[in-house]
Amino acid sequence: MTAVTNGGAATTAGTTTPVGRMAALARAEMTLLGRTKATLFAALFVPLVLPFSLRSTVDQMDLDGTGLSVGSVILPSAIGFSLLFAVYSSLVSVYAARREELVLKRLRTGELRDTEILAGAALPSVAIGLVQSVVLSVACIALLDAGAPRAPHYAVLGLLLGLVMWPALAAVTSSFSKSVEGAQVAAMPLVIVSMIGSGFVPLEVMPDRLASVVELLPLTPVVTLIRGGWAGHLSAYDALGAVATGVAWTVLALFAVRRWFRWEPRR
Repeated sequence: MTAVTNGGAATTAGTTTPVGRMAALARAEMTLLGRTKATLFAALFVPLVLPFSLRSTVDQMDLDGTGLSVGSVILPSAIGFSLLFAVYSSLVSVYAARREELVLKRLRTGELRDTEILAGAALPSVAIGLVQSVVLSVACIALLDAGAPRAPHYAVLGLLLGLVMWPALAAVTSSFSKSVEGAQVAAMPLVIVSMIGSGFVPLEVMPDRLASVVELLPLTPVVTLIRGGWAGHLSAYDALGAVATGVAWTVLALFAVRRWFRWEPRR
């Protein structure tokens, strides 16, 4: 642990550009992530297995008149689960662990800025989430006959929005825990609510009142954009509303990070 951290710090000290400093920190973080077997397993395998294990539930949905197919329901949900587990849940543990080990405190005494520390630590998880999203897309196209996206710009926009939003939410969540174990407990409510409200059940098949509440959840705009991009039935008005909701959550999360993120262990 110390050798890796010191090696990362030494590399960072010799790097003068923000990109180089974040890349050095990301390399050190990737090494540390590889040593945390439980976190790595949850990040790599759970998002790949979970969506396909629930296909029978999607088969029972009444999708007539919605313009959706089984593939266009499962694929966006699978990407959403990847954001929840590979990015959000794993990063909550990463931020909490580095804080409790005083790594964040030591990094702040060097050349790295606060945003560079948080972004550099998030890069490995974001990269895993991005790669998983590509793999899941190919798998759904091949196995579920999802077809190519009809409005790929919406799908790409939704994925990019999620890859920015969820690391910020992870940083906020990690601030309200005293340990790595506590951080995982703190992350569970949002994970469970997002899986139930923004997961497999499309807004199109929900009652209107329930859908109006669910569409305000942070994962919903991401899934809406990706699903609409794949099915090609998303109007510009609905897309703008989803983007506005996602941006609002991102701005709120960034504000909360600046206000409440903890760089040192709680006393």
